[in-house]
Amino acid sequence: MVMGRLLAWTVAAVLLTTPALALEDRVMVLTSYPDEMAALFETAFEKAHPGTDVQVVWKQSREAAALLRQPDQGGIDVYWTPSLATFPAMRDAGAFRPLHVDRGALPGRIGAQPISDPKGFFEAFEVAGYGIVVNPATLAKLGLEEPRAWRDLTDSRYAGQVALPIAGQVGFSPALYDIILQGEGWERGWALLSELAGNAQLIGSGGHITDAVEVGTAAGLTVDFFARSAIANGHAVALAYPARTAFLPAQVAVTATAPHPDAARAFVDFVLGRDGQAILFHPDVRRYPVRPEVYAAAPVGTVNPFARPEAGTFAYDPELGIARAGLIAAVFERMIVERHDRLTALWAGIHRAEAALAKAPDPAAAALVAQARTLASAVPVSQVQATAPELLAPFRTRRTAHDGDGDPAAVERAWSQQLDHAHGEALSLLERALSVLPAGR
Repeated sequence: MVMGRLLAWTVAAVLLTTPALALEDRVMVLTSYPDEMAALFETAFEKAHPGTDVQVVWKQSREAAALLRQPDQGGIDVYWTPSLATFPAMRDAGAFRPLHVDRGALPGRIGAQPISDPKGFFEAFEVAGYGIVVNPATLAKLGLEEPRAWRDLTDSRYAGQVALPIAGQVGFSPALYDIILQGEGWERGWALLSELAGNAQLIGSGGHITDAVEVGTAAGLTVDFFARSAIANGHAVALAYPARTAFLPAQVAVTATAPHPDAARAFVDFVLGRDGQAILFHPDVRRYPVRPEVYAAAPVGTVNPFARPEAGTFAYDPELGIARAGLIAAVFERMIVERHDRLTALWAGIHRAEAALAKAPDPAAAALVAQARTLASAVPVSQVQATAPELLAPFRTRRTAHDGDGDPAAVERAWSQQLDHAHGEALSLLERALSVLPAGR
C-alpha cells in the first residue's frame, strides 16, 4: 500500500515537472471572420502558447472550399468561420479529422436543437440568433407592443412598416426563412411569409434591415449581430427573439492533412475553452458563446441562448435548411418579390374585409374572404416536394431567378402560372365579399 502511494507520488511529481509537449511553431487558420475579431483570438492564443505563431488566411466560403479540396488543403490546419453550409459539405468530402470534446462543458446543442456535427468532425464555436429588430418610438406611435412572435408582424397596423430581406440577395435570409418554415410547417410558414410580405418593404443587396429600422420603420427580420451592434453603438433600436426561432452556429474544424496537428488541436481547444469563449463578449465582437458556463461573467443584458425557456421546444434541423436554401430563394422570388405589389393590395383587402366582418358578421362574405385568404397564402411547392432530392438538387447552386437564356426556368414558370391563377381567384373572391360589406361599399 505504501509502495503504491510512493509510486503514485513519483509519477505525479514527474508529470508536474515535465514540460508540456512542445507545439509546432505555427498554425495556419483559414477564416472569413473580420480582421479585428481574428486578431483578438490570434493575440490571446499566442500569449497562451508562446512560440506558436497564428497565421491567418482570409477567404470567403466558396474560395475556402476550393482550397480545402486541394490535395494538400493549401497547408491549412484549422477551418474556423461562420459558413454554415461549408462544414457539412467538407466533412462529407473527407476534409476534416475527428474532434473530441467534453460534452459536459460543450453540450453541442441548445435545448433540442443540435449546433455541432453529430458525426464529430466539426464543433460549434459561437452562435447567432434570428429575430426581430424594432424601433420602439415607431411602435409607440402606431400603438403597438413589441412583437413576440413572427405572426405579430402580420397585424394590419404594420402595413408598410416591416423590413423584409430578399432571400436570393441577403446572405442570412434563406436560413431565417427556413427557421420560420420549420417552426410553422412548410405550408403554414409560407402562408405567414405571404401575409407578412403584404406589410413589408423589401430590402435587397446593398440594403440593411437594421438601417431601415433605425430611420423609422417599425420592425425588421434579421440575424441578431447587426441589431446588437447597432444597440451597442447607441442606436435607438431593440431586439426580440420569437419563441420558435433558432441560434445557428459558426464552427471550427481541424483539416485532414493538417501539417501542424498539435498546434491545430491547441488552437481549437483555446477557442472552445473558457478564455477563448470569453473573448466573444468583447465589445468589438459581441457574439454568443457555446460554452454555457461563461455566461456567468457575461455583460449585463446579454441573452443566454441556453437559458431561454423556449430552448427545448423547437429542434431546428440546420442541414435541411442548407439543402433547401436555393429552393427557398427561388420560391421567395416568384411568390413574394415578383408579385409584391399584388400581395400588398391583396392582403390589405383581406385585412379590411376581416375588420368589417368583425363589426358586421356576414356568413356568405366570411366564406369568400376565407377562400381568398387560402388562395393568397398558397405556395406552389408542397411539403413533400420541399424535401425531395430531385427537386432540391437543381436549386443547390441557384444564383438568380433565371436560366442561361434569360427566361425563367421551366419549373419556376409553372410556379408563376399557379401563383397568378391563385392570386387572380383571390382578388375576384375578395371583390365579391367587399361589395356586400360596409367597408367595400
